[in-house]
Amino acid sequence: MEKLNFELVGNAEIAPAMAHYMKDKFTFIGIKSTERKEQSKLLLRKSTKLPSNTVKAWVSELYGRTFREYQYVAIDLAIRNLRKWNFADIVTFKQFVAQKSWWDSVDAWRTLFGKYVKLHPDEKAKVFELFYQSDNFWERRVAINLQLMEKDTLDTEMLTKAILYDQNTDEFFIQKAIGWSLRQYSKYNPNWVSQFLKTHELSKLAVKEGSKYL
Repeated sequence: MEKLNFELVGNAEIAPAMAHYMKDKFTFIGIKSTERKEQSKLLLRKSTKLPSNTVKAWVSELYGRTFREYQYVAIDLAIRNLRKWNFADIVTFKQFVAQKSWWDSVDAWRTLFGKYVKLHPDEKAKVFELFYQSDNFWERRVAINLQLMEKDTLDTEMLTKAILYDQNTDEFFIQKAIGWSLRQYSKYNPNWVSQFLKTHELSKLAVKEGSKYL
């Protein structure tokens, strides 16, 4: 297996502000998104020509590093190689949702899982069940927002199950996710979202977010 040889070059002057923006939960090397993508461009390009096991090992290694930006690169790497993955790989990647969890990493992982189920719609239910009713609320956030970017393919029964399971959960990031999922779907199917809001008692935050475009 090819060894990972990759290091980011950051700016110590901006690192404290970046950490503060993330509630000082993580240590940053100090590199903004556009620059991070530029520095990792060759790595991502190279990864597409490598075996899936090597890429998965690199994702794991990067995710385990101290600086937060390496978690972002790890997720970028997983997304870039989307077409390599099968369901077993998705199960492997699930573990990272509950590691070093905050909205930035969780929502980035959700992008991977959401893209995967669009590419493999016959496996959507299996992927959903990985996160639905989890003891970890970050994983349940993924279940709620799994179909976030879908329109005509969105399974309303699945979305309803995810929302109602956490209907009364007193967790900001869960209620925000409920509102986000409804708001996004309302762009495509406002009648369904309007009816859902009328027939279900949701938190003020979820209703505010979900009805934004109605």
